[in-house]
Amino acid sequence: MRATTIHAPFDMRVADVPDPVVRNPGDAVVRVLRSCICGSDLWAYRGESARQPGQRIGHEFLGIVQETGAEVTGVGRGDLVVAPFMWSDGVCDYCREGLTTSCEHGGFWGSVGSDGGQGEAVRVPFADATLVALPAEAASDDRLPAALLTLSDVMGTGHHAALGAGARAGATVAVVGDGAVGLCGVLAAKRLGADRIIALGRHEARTDIARRFGATDVVAERGDAAVEAVRELTRGQGAHAVVEAVGTEQSMRTAVSITRDGGAIGFVGVPHGSGTGLDLSVMFDRNIALRGGVAPVRTYIPELLPDVLDGTIDPSPVFDLTVGLEGVPDGYKAMDERTALKVMVAN
Repeated sequence: MRATTIHAPFDMRVADVPDPVVRNPGDAVVRVLRSCICGSDLWAYRGESARQPGQRIGHEFLGIVQETGAEVTGVGRGDLVVAPFMWSDGVCDYCREGLTTSCEHGGFWGSVGSDGGQGEAVRVPFADATLVALPAEAASDDRLPAALLTLSDVMGTGHHAALGAGARAGATVAVVGDGAVGLCGVLAAKRLGADRIIALGRHEARTDIARRFGATDVVAERGDAAVEAVRELTRGQGAHAVVEAVGTEQSMRTAVSITRDGGAIGFVGVPHGSGTGLDLSVMFDRNIALRGGVAPVRTYIPELLPDVLDGTIDPSPVFDLTVGLEGVPDGYKAMDERTALKVMVAN
């Protein structure tokens, strides 16, 4: 079959790889209908996170179950399913507590020796615990495949950040970052009832989506100017809840500076480029809480799925470019050059 492989910085190739097969009784093989490129994939693309030459890549996909192992009972051949960005066994202590990303037997698509989502098919370990069945008719809908695909990562990650930040009715929420996760953080905050949502971003096409998703204000400034703008909007106090969806030292400093005393930051931006770190005394003095990390999206899918199916939330606008599998290298280039927000791959 065909699948995306990475060979060196800026060297993505769609190559012939072995077809996936059931290896263990709990496995399933899923034929991929939709996958996508994540902002975190760009760190490998740019050479800022190590990969072996020829390694598979991609961790967001939905598709049709083609084959199952003897112990799989929750999904069957022909089912439409979505996969979270990590597989998990569903029975370890962490899974039972909802922290599926810390599963004792879990793993990440595209890691060494595993299939990546940006290909024609994927072997899924622990299929019953990992995959979530979707209505069959969703595959032929104009909107739903894209919206449902966001449940594999960005919508659940935005939700994780909004929860960590304490987004709620009556709260003012600020979102640092106008990428797909940040925009989904806006949508999640709106879903959780936030009264005011301030989106920080400089790209008009993206902040237009933020407004569509529920942002009441947009701050285009950066650094100290952004902090001043947010405080001006909040009577000098800052936001009760802040979503940090970038992962740089500067973005986290901004997040701390715009958080109201007694507020919280939900951080989900993959950390990179941090040198001096945070001044914890500032957070201590102002009673600022910090929560977040790798989002256990498998735990969130059952909660978010009904709202996506009935249109209560529609994250699909985060996809602004669609390519076929052979066009994936061009998709990476487009995201790296910021001519695309998030690229969907249609098989």
